[in-house]
Amino acid sequence: MVNGKKIVLGVTGGIAAYKACTLTSRLTQAGADVKVVMTESAAKFVSPLTFQALSRNPVFTDTFDEKDPAKIAHIDLADWADLVLIAPATANIIGKMANGLADDMLSTMLLATQAPVYIAPAMNVHMYAHPAVIENMKTLEGWRYRFIEPGNGLLACGYVGKGRLEEPEAIVEVIKDDLNKRETTPTLKGKRVLVSAGPTKEKVDPVRYFTNHSSGKMGFAIASEAAKMGAEVTLVTGPVGLETPVGVRRIDVESAEQMYQAMLEQYEGKDIVIKAAAVADYRPALTYEEKMKKQPGAWTVEMERTKDILLELGKRKQSQYLVGFAAETTDPLEYGRKKLESKNLDAIVVNNIKTTGAGFGSDTNAVTYISKHGLEKTIELAAKTEVAKQLLVLIGSTMKDESR
Repeated sequence: MVNGKKIVLGVTGGIAAYKACTLTSRLTQAGADVKVVMTESAAKFVSPLTFQALSRNPVFTDTFDEKDPAKIAHIDLADWADLVLIAPATANIIGKMANGLADDMLSTMLLATQAPVYIAPAMNVHMYAHPAVIENMKTLEGWRYRFIEPGNGLLACGYVGKGRLEEPEAIVEVIKDDLNKRETTPTLKGKRVLVSAGPTKEKVDPVRYFTNHSSGKMGFAIASEAAKMGAEVTLVTGPVGLETPVGVRRIDVESAEQMYQAMLEQYEGKDIVIKAAAVADYRPALTYEEKMKKQPGAWTVEMERTKDILLELGKRKQSQYLVGFAAETTDPLEYGRKKLESKNLDAIVVNNIKTTGAGFGSDTNAVTYISKHGLEKTIELAAKTEVAKQLLVLIGSTMKDESR
């Protein structure tokens, strides 16, 4: 899968720069077209001429050294790349990347590229464990930069621990595996996806409300994975303490009525709509603007039905592929099939919340996907990110099959 790929290799200033020579050779032998960008510090460890000989391409070291007057080198290089690999990646370049700094050829090119970026750190064990470095790496991971973790062993500084640049052969294998997965994973590129997530809060008075145990993790995982698969994603979420997934447009709501309005407003023109939110079925019939004071005896709160969002979406459905969720405790599959039909869904995702590890708030789930044409597929207990990925693959393949 590396054959024919255009790879920009960024080499920064650490003793492990010598391994980048072997890495350049391995990538070139595998059929990749490699162009090397070196920092000023990297050139003090290895000569640019070495990389030029190994890659059979010019080596870039200076932002202002414009070899072709018809092109701006760092922009042209950023656009040219199928992927960018930084190896070795020092604490300095990781800090620059995480904070959007651009003061040399490599950091400037990194800000301009839209290609996937792989980072192979190499540094002293204590530097690798420093809170600033850890925070910077977390930031980059949140932006979907891919880290190739360093190995444990004897470091050049004499310490033993984590910080050695991963071996060139292992780095090449990581890239090969990722490229293979990318080529074989179904894409949602061009699809417009609407996802709902989380609970709703139904107000009683300024300090009290009714809600449920939904954490929003399943809906957020679906939104995140859909964005990774190339979809344009809108996420309507109830009150949760989760960060917005990268590349996802987020709309925050609180009550069932607000979620109803937001989902209907966003519904038109969407290709896939997945209602994973746990919306309240009932709300207080009467709410109070002032706090209700404690009184003798019982307090009865009369409840009224909220609007059925999924039923309304089913009625208004045109070309949307509509997927509902059914979190059940008794006869989940039977109830799920009834809900699939009664609400005019294309598919439903059923889970038994009494199953260990599949309840609200957990990081894992186990579900059964049922389509209106009879496909039933069980996804065994797995991380919600993995369940989301498998669900989206099922939705994509089911849509494709049913459109034939």
